[in-house]
This record gives sequence, structure tokens and C-alpha cells, in this order.
Amino acid sequence: MIKENVNHKTRLITSTGVLTALTIIFTAYIFHIPVGANGGYVHFGDSIIYLAAALLPTPYALAVGALGGGIADLLTAPMWTIPTLIIKMLIVLPFSSEGRTLITKRNMAAPIFAFFISATGYYLAEVILFGSQAAFFAALSGSVVQSGGSAVFFYLVAAAFDSRGIKKKMF
Repeated sequence: MIKENVNHKTRLITSTGVLTALTIIFTAYIFHIPVGANGGYVHFGDSIIYLAAALLPTPYALAVGALGGGIADLLTAPMWTIPTLIIKMLIVLPFSSEGRTLITKRNMAAPIFAFFISATGYYLAEVILFGSQAAFFAALSGSVVQSGGSAVFFYLVAAAFDSRGIKKKMF
């Protein structure tokens, strides 16, 4: 019983580390497309955060979002690090890891809510950081591309994982 509990914790911590590293890579380096004058960029790192949120218990998924997004911004756009820590944790909350599969009704709708959280959060951060309220639609268009691309990538990976029973095999 104790060994089984230790193995489960080890899998959770290891999965959290791997998904954090993938979030950093997909945010900072793979498909990293700079947008606008304020250091923003479009990326698909959110798809890994979505995956973590559907796969891992909430505290672990929160860590993936905060650490993965925060470290990526520290490496590429440091002025966004603090807002990103908060926003990437918040985009985890619409998802659930409770189902037997990654694709559930809730997780199908969650990227839409994550988009609104992300777009609003980054708009407010831009107002605080730069005092600019005029760039709402510019920020929104970047968020649509990022969140939409991340949602599609999440759906594809989650469907592939579900077809192979990955969630059941991991935990």
C-alpha cells in the first residue's frame, strides 16, 4: 500500500516536471511568434497547460501553468513574468482531471473559458504595465490565434492519448 502511494506520487511529480518543461519549450521556442510592440507573442504552450489540467490533479496542473509559462516569459519577455504566473494558473481552473478520459464535456468547453481568462488577464496586465487601454482589439486578436491554436492542438493530443488509454496507464 505504501509503495503504491509512493509510485503514484512519483508519477505525479514526474509528469508535472515533464509537462512544465514541455510548456516552456512550446511557449518560448516552438512556434514562438512575436506580436505587437509590447513584447507579446503567440505560442502553443497553453495546449500543454490544458493537457496538464485534464490529466493531473489541480494543484499539479497549477504548478505546470505557473512554472511553465513563468519560466518561458522569464527567458523571452521578462516584463510579463508576474502576470503570466497568475494568468496561466487561472486558465487551468475551467478544466477537470476527474474523468476517465482527457476529452470530457467540460474539457471540450474549457478552452473557450480559458481564452476569456487569458485575454482579459493580459489586457489588464497591459493596462497596468503600459497604461494603454487602446490596444484591446490588438491584444484580443493575438489571444484568439494563440488560444484557438492551443485548443486545436489540445483536442488532437488529448484524443490521441485517449485512444491509447494513456490516462489510465499513467495513474
